[in-house]
Amino acid sequence: MKKIFSLLVLVLLMLPGHTLAQKDLKLWYDQPAETWTEALPVGNGRIGGMVWGKAAEERIQLNEATFWSGGPVAQNVNPDAASHMPAIREAVFSGEYQKADSLAKLMQGVYSQSYMPLGELVIHHTLSDTTPSNYYRDLNISDATTTTRFTSGDVEYRREVFVSAPDQVMVVRMHASEPGALNATVSAISRLSQSTEKISENEWTLSGKAPAQVDPNYVNYNEQPIIYRDPDKCDGMRYNLRLKGHDTDGSISTTDNGIEIRNATEAVIVLSVATSFNSYDTCPDKNGRDETAIAKKHLQNVSYKTFDQLLREHLSDYHSYFNRVSISLGDETASSQRSLPTDERLESYADGVEDTALEALYFQFGRYLMISSSRTPGAPANLQGIWNPHMRPPWSSNYTININTEMNYWPAQVANLSEMHMPLLNLVENLSQTGQATAQNFYNADGWVAHHNTDIWALSNPVGDVGRGSPQWANWPMGGNWLSRQLWEYYLFTGDKAYLRNTAYPILKNAAEFSLDLLVEGPDGYLVTVPSTSPEIAFEYGEGKSANVSAAATMDMAIIRDLFTNLIKASRELGIDEGFREHLQKTREQLYPYKIGNRGNLQEWYRDWEATDIHHRHISHLYALHPGHSISPMTTPELADAARRTLEIRGDAGTGWSLAWKINFWARLLEGNHAHKLVRDLLQLTRSNDTDYSGEGGTYPNLFCAHPPFQIDGNFGGTAGIAEMLIQSHLDAIHLLPAIPDQWSEGEVQGLRARGGFEIDMAWTERELTTLEVKSLNGKVCEIRTSHPLQLEGTNQVSRETDHGYLISFETEQGQKYNLIPAE
Repeated sequence: MKKIFSLLVLVLLMLPGHTLAQKDLKLWYDQPAETWTEALPVGNGRIGGMVWGKAAEERIQLNEATFWSGGPVAQNVNPDAASHMPAIREAVFSGEYQKADSLAKLMQGVYSQSYMPLGELVIHHTLSDTTPSNYYRDLNISDATTTTRFTSGDVEYRREVFVSAPDQVMVVRMHASEPGALNATVSAISRLSQSTEKISENEWTLSGKAPAQVDPNYVNYNEQPIIYRDPDKCDGMRYNLRLKGHDTDGSISTTDNGIEIRNATEAVIVLSVATSFNSYDTCPDKNGRDETAIAKKHLQNVSYKTFDQLLREHLSDYHSYFNRVSISLGDETASSQRSLPTDERLESYADGVEDTALEALYFQFGRYLMISSSRTPGAPANLQGIWNPHMRPPWSSNYTININTEMNYWPAQVANLSEMHMPLLNLVENLSQTGQATAQNFYNADGWVAHHNTDIWALSNPVGDVGRGSPQWANWPMGGNWLSRQLWEYYLFTGDKAYLRNTAYPILKNAAEFSLDLLVEGPDGYLVTVPSTSPEIAFEYGEGKSANVSAAATMDMAIIRDLFTNLIKASRELGIDEGFREHLQKTREQLYPYKIGNRGNLQEWYRDWEATDIHHRHISHLYALHPGHSISPMTTPELADAARRTLEIRGDAGTGWSLAWKINFWARLLEGNHAHKLVRDLLQLTRSNDTDYSGEGGTYPNLFCAHPPFQIDGNFGGTAGIAEMLIQSHLDAIHLLPAIPDQWSEGEVQGLRARGGFEIDMAWTERELTTLEVKSLNGKVCEIRTSHPLQLEGTNQVSRETDHGYLISFETEQGQKYNLIPAE
């Protein structure tokens, strides 16, 4: 009967609408974690945990997506900011760039707040032998579960952990191989202000508050960098964490130290946590939600469920997202690397061993992290996803919107996780509200603007603590414009015209209105932005001088050109705003053009200046190549050659997220072997701990990306880069295998999405497609570009040859699938 059931499940998974996930998608190790970057991440998009896998004393570090310091930001923290604009522009146009730097500091506002650690779940085991044998731990990303096994004495112990999205709880099951051999105490601790309480014989709670103010980790001039109570600001956010002994065959009791389990064979602990976060514009203390009632409700809702029920509902929910995409990048059956623990496997890979299965695992790990960290409205994945152990985390663990936050969401649509895009889109909506006050108060401008950093409170002002930050990063005003692209991308992939009309279009239009007010005519007659910077790098000019602020940095002009182009298309799609559309078209023609420097590179600034660091991690001036598309080898070959030369000058080395961006750049240049070289660079094992801020990027033993320290954008950017090598749809056609490297000469992928609303299943051999199925989600015309001709099965339609490969176009109906085969 069990075999019949298994076969039935297999048949159901193979029915239309289901994609089989690849096997053996596990990170596994033969020893516990010794550092945080060896621990294994679990999460349901709101509750996050880092599982260390210790034997005698397990520690699971805890986070909650909405748990931040501070509260809503005052609308006008620098009333004189806008008055400095004329003097800055005068200094720039007269070539006094250092003076412009000094003046720009006078336009700064306050720093963002910080994403806070909640505490730790601690499990003390009573063991006969504290030095375990037969140790094993894993993270199964196919099921979003972790398992730890070890033997103490003659008893094998097993712990399983998962975080359920449907039930909004963390679940821990402990098991002993011998009856009555399980004895443990479970509690939680926190470095925040806290209180504990015994609720009943099987329930225990921990409560506390976040600080009212936390300085960024790089600010060290204040005597108290963490302030818990501030009468001049909104008081800190509250939290309530509750533990309950859910199911055991032993005895259970609650003391001041936690929940005690005695003489059991198996026991289940359920953790619920909630914060008082109510909205980006609401004080979480005096006007916050009732966090205790919310945490209690989640526990009550699962009180009647068995562990098997909790697990089954968790798997059903998780599989509905994760199993949409499967991927193989070569002959994985020939790989012997799976037999190695993941850290040793990374070492072997760094030594030059081919391991396409590891590359596919890394791709899917990025999808796992997105499902696990981006399911909370208004609280998208931050610099560390939802996993942060630091009271003053690196760069406040905030939303850094001059590249990093956007990179987090590059794989959302193409990797078939559209729902996980929504938390970021919610935040952009919030920013478009706070950003209106910032545009008015800091620039005397219409529309909305956001700068270098933001947080859960939708901070939109230029950061820098009113003059203490460098304009190199603090004063950059293109964050809102870049984030607006996310709303347009959502429409391109989903075809949701109601969303475009009611939400995206007004936000894009208001962002464009700010840009129109920011633009001024430069000395040569073009429209330019002033003040303007290229994040986060300075330029050299004159005799040994350097500065940050000038006019018309290439990234500014590329982002504004991109915004105007997208808004013009959106206006046509909706059939509205013809007059405004024409105004944008005329303005776009007057924008300062891209320039090629004397080294054949794409010029980064208004003039052909040299960067103070030619190997800098930021390559902002290539925005038009990726994620924009106004530069392409197929449409602007001369500019594409300049972009290529820029990448050659910058070099391949970089921090983790920089390597990930370079993968995407080289994929857009259609150079798969170079892109793959950077995939290998990104997967270089980094064993230093998470407080090391030096060195080049790579990958920690738990597959987290090393900036260093840990930043999750490199993971997401790497996943997006691998997808970009397999499928591109930013131009008019869906380009399949556009940057396929020699190492991936054969493979298959199911479930990737393309703009226009198409889902792609394909297989290839010797870098040529052998099978292709296209599912139409919206019933639009589909155009496919390949390196070899295809035929639409059952018709006489065959690809036509062009200067850039073969094209085939065909009408589609919504919900229908179309098979294409190699043309004879």
